[in-house]
Amino acid sequence: MIFLIATPVFGAFALLAFPRKLSWWIAILASFATFVQAVALQFPNTIRHNWIPAIGSQFLLTVDGISYLLVVLTGLMTLLGILASPQMPRLFYAMLLLLAAGCHGVFLAQDLLLFFICFEAVLIPMYFLIGIYGAEDRRRAAFKFFIYTIVGSVALLVGFLTLYLQHATQTGIYTFDLSALLQTRLSPGTESLVFWAIFLGFAIKIPMFPFHTWLPDAHTQAPTAASLMLAAVMLKIGTYGFLRFSLPLLPKASLDSQLLATLSVVAILYGGWICLGQTDWKRLIAYSSVSHLGFCTLGIFTLTSTGISGSVIQQINHGISTGLLFLLIGFAYDRRHTRNIADYGGLAKSMPGFAAVFMLALLSSIGLPLLNGFVGEFTILRGAYLVQPWWAATALIGIVIAAAYMLSLYRHTMLGPVTNAANSQLPDLSFREWLIVAPLIVWSIWIGVNPASHFGIISSPVEQIVERLHP
Repeated sequence: MIFLIATPVFGAFALLAFPRKLSWWIAILASFATFVQAVALQFPNTIRHNWIPAIGSQFLLTVDGISYLLVVLTGLMTLLGILASPQMPRLFYAMLLLLAAGCHGVFLAQDLLLFFICFEAVLIPMYFLIGIYGAEDRRRAAFKFFIYTIVGSVALLVGFLTLYLQHATQTGIYTFDLSALLQTRLSPGTESLVFWAIFLGFAIKIPMFPFHTWLPDAHTQAPTAASLMLAAVMLKIGTYGFLRFSLPLLPKASLDSQLLATLSVVAILYGGWICLGQTDWKRLIAYSSVSHLGFCTLGIFTLTSTGISGSVIQQINHGISTGLLFLLIGFAYDRRHTRNIADYGGLAKSMPGFAAVFMLALLSSIGLPLLNGFVGEFTILRGAYLVQPWWAATALIGIVIAAAYMLSLYRHTMLGPVTNAANSQLPDLSFREWLIVAPLIVWSIWIGVNPASHFGIISSPVEQIVERLHP
C-alpha cells in the first residue's frame, strides 16, 4: 500500500532527471505501475507504523472493499489522463502524479491526521493544473476552487481536533487512530457540532447543494486531464469521508440528518434543471455531476445497507461515465478549440466512432439498463423508497430531466446536418484515443451486466457501517 503513494511521488520527481522529450513516457510508466499495484491489492489489509508518537499520530493505512474500488478508479483515471495529454510540460505530469498520490492517501488513511494531510495535499496540484494549464478564466476558477475547499478544510480540522481532544479527556490517550476514536463518547450537543463541522468539509468537497458553485467554473476552465481527475476521483473524497468518518464516528448525529437526504434530492433536481439551459457542453457535464452526486449522497443518508451499497457503486459509475464524457469533450476540443454546443452538429457523419462512444457514455450516465448507471441509481432509489417514498419519487424526476438534457446534447452535436464546414473534416478517434476510452467502456458494461461482482467487494464494509448506525 505504501508504494501506491510512493510510486507516483517518485515518478513526479523522476521527471526532473530525464530529458523533456521523455517526460510523457515516464509519466505513463509511473501511472501504469501505480495502477497495476492498485489492481493487485489484497484486502482487507492494514499497515501501521509510528509516525509522530508525541501527538499519537501513526502512518496507518487500511484497504477494504470500498477503498479498493476507489483506489483502482484513481489509478486508472491517472493513467488515462496522462495518455490523453501528450506534449504537455513536465510540471503538468508531475502535478497529475502528485494528485494521484494524495488521492490514494485519502482513500487508504485510517489515521485522522494523515487523512487530513492527504485531504489538503490534493488541493495544491489541482490548483496549479487549473491555474496554469486551464482556459481563459483559469486564475479566477482556480482561486475560487482553492478558497471554497480551504474553508471546508478548516471546518473539518476543527471537527477532527474536537474528537481527538474528547478522546484524550476520557481515556488519557492522545490518538488519531480511527478505530480508537470510535469508542469516544460524546454528548448529544457536542456530537451534533462535530458532525456539522465535518459535514461542511466533506460537503464542499463533493460538492453538495448549496456549496456547488465552485465546481462548474473549475471544470470549465480545467484542462481535460484535470477535469477527468476532478470529476472521477476528487469529488468522491467527500462522499468517501461521509462513509468512512461521519457515519461511523457520529452515528447518533447521523441518524438525525434527514435534512441531508432532502438536500440531496434538491441537488438532483437543481443540477438537472440548470443543465437544460447550458450552451457550453463542458459546463453542462459539470452541472450534471451536481445532480449525479446528489444520488450518491441520497444513498448514503438513507442510512441503509441498500442505499449505501448503491451509493458506493454509483460513485464508481459516476467516475466511469462522467470521466468518459470529459475525455470525449476534450478530444473534440482538441480538434475544434471550442466548447460551444452551437459550434458542433453532424459530428456523427465525420466521426462515427466518436459518436458511438459518446452515445454509450450518455446512456451510461442516464442509467440505461445493462449499463453501470442503471445499477447504482436503481439500488439507491430502492433504498430511498424503503425509508421515505417521496425521496425516491422526486429523484425519479431527476432521471427524466437527465435523459432530456443528455439526449438534447447528443441531437445538437452528433445528429442532423453539419452546422459548420470545419466539422465535416474532423478525424475520427485515433488508435491512442480508442486505447484511452476502451477500459471505461468495458468497465461500464461489466458493472451493468454483472453487478454482483462489485456488490460482493463492498458488502462487508457496508454492513460494518450499518451495524455501527443500527447496533
